[in-house]
Amino acid sequence: MNEWKKKGVVYEIYVQSFNDSNDDGIGDIRGIIQKLDYLNDLGVNILWLTPIFESPMVDNGYDISDYRKINPQYGTMDDVDELIERAHEKGIRIVMDLVVNHTSDRHEWFEKSKMSRDNEYSDYYIWRDPKEDGSAPTNHGSAFGGSAWEYCPERRQYYLHMFAREQPDLNWDNEKVREAIYDTMRFWADRGIDGFRMDSISFISKPEVFTDAPVVDNKEFGAYYYGIANGRNIHRYLHEMYERVLSRYDLITIGETPHTDVVEGERFVNPSREELDMVFQFEHMHVDYGEYGRYSDVSFKLSDLRHDLDMWQSGLSWNSNYLGNHDQPRIVSRFGSDGRYRVKSAEMLAMLIMMQRGTPFIYQGEEIGMTNVDFKSIDEMKDLEAHNTYEHFLSLGISEEKSLEMVRRKTRDNGRTPMQWNGRQNAGFSNAKPWIEVNPDYERINVEQDLASDDSVYRFYQKVIELRRNNEILTDGSYSLIAGDDSDIIAFVRELNGQEIMVVCSFADRKVRFDVPLKGRGGRLLLGNYADAPDGLDDVIYLRPYEGRAYTVG
Repeated sequence: MNEWKKKGVVYEIYVQSFNDSNDDGIGDIRGIIQKLDYLNDLGVNILWLTPIFESPMVDNGYDISDYRKINPQYGTMDDVDELIERAHEKGIRIVMDLVVNHTSDRHEWFEKSKMSRDNEYSDYYIWRDPKEDGSAPTNHGSAFGGSAWEYCPERRQYYLHMFAREQPDLNWDNEKVREAIYDTMRFWADRGIDGFRMDSISFISKPEVFTDAPVVDNKEFGAYYYGIANGRNIHRYLHEMYERVLSRYDLITIGETPHTDVVEGERFVNPSREELDMVFQFEHMHVDYGEYGRYSDVSFKLSDLRHDLDMWQSGLSWNSNYLGNHDQPRIVSRFGSDGRYRVKSAEMLAMLIMMQRGTPFIYQGEEIGMTNVDFKSIDEMKDLEAHNTYEHFLSLGISEEKSLEMVRRKTRDNGRTPMQWNGRQNAGFSNAKPWIEVNPDYERINVEQDLASDDSVYRFYQKVIELRRNNEILTDGSYSLIAGDDSDIIAFVRELNGQEIMVVCSFADRKVRFDVPLKGRGGRLLLGNYADAPDGLDDVIYLRPYEGRAYTVG
């Protein structure tokens, strides 16, 4: 992996919620251009944009109807060219979201594919005959609820959609499909983008024969990923992509790989295999799952989070380090404290993300400690998955109040409310009514307020980003977990050429004692999120609520 990738810090922009430049209530590309100085000052050098392509917006842009046209609500191709140019002038690279497990049902390929079984595009998607009784080929459910199969009367067949029915899955076994995708990637690479985040890439290789899936998490249908995740040709196709596209450009590649274990994950990222640079794995995102899956009324156990992070840190050639994104709740509400210790927990989590081995990812708003939203009604939520889950809970006999409570904690909309720039109208995001309501706490949690504070989360992010970029131990060093049974603390050591940095992160809302395993070694404080932390390293240290410290050892 080359130097810019190793030292890279990625900032994810959920485009429609970042900054609205033309006051239509929707964030846009020119809105990103307006905030390039803000992002440059933060210290990030890679921007990952959620999809900006032409789309009916059933799944907020992850249903693409044309990969080479820009959705007019976001701007024009000229705007994209200007963003790339202006970002590059500041040393910032642009990563686009590549959504090629599926398209929109409005895509030209699908509109032609559904017309007959014997045209040029007939085999571009996953089509199967009904069972003898006319029902769906298998019991697979969609990730968003309902069946994963939709009947098409024109062909008298069902097509597969792992997500919304308006998102039919592409048939990667068709070489013409693959070449069309590779050609699209070349189009954007030639235009100057610097990489791809590949949505749901572990699902692209489907089985020849589908069989029924087990029913999990009290759902109505079988598990959507069963028999599909990491299919028989997944690595062949990604290596082919590498040979035909990726090897010919200086690009960073990030694969979203749901339902992938660490052994399979290493196959994706091991440099000798020539597939991807890194993957988003989800095991640490499942630490607070329960009988209803993601939406269970369950809090995470620190031991589970530590175990999963350690397993992937130890098992992969290179990691993507994240705790939040556009599909997850806000990290301070989920893993820290969104009350009294919001600032300190936001800073501690920043240390955890930045100081592990791998590429750190920041999701917009994390750098000011944005929180979950106290949605009062399901009608306030926009996410299709949230609405389908809420209706499913009601069908199970769960009360409206409890159903709302369970969905509210984990809905993807928690991370999708507008970026909070100031305490004025609509948090400074837009002068028009935003496409989704602003979090009501914007008057006290916003960029302007944070930068004026003596304890600024943003300025702490600046410090930890700068430390990581300029310290080879943090970019190149090995990782080792220490104190693996502590009930309140995640601690680890980074080492390079005999030099060590120890990182200690407290998840407790009270003062806790930590017996340093590296006894008698001593050390010096590199960074802490409490200004008055002692400079030296003793054999026993006491950490205040959500305190994080990094020490050089010896």
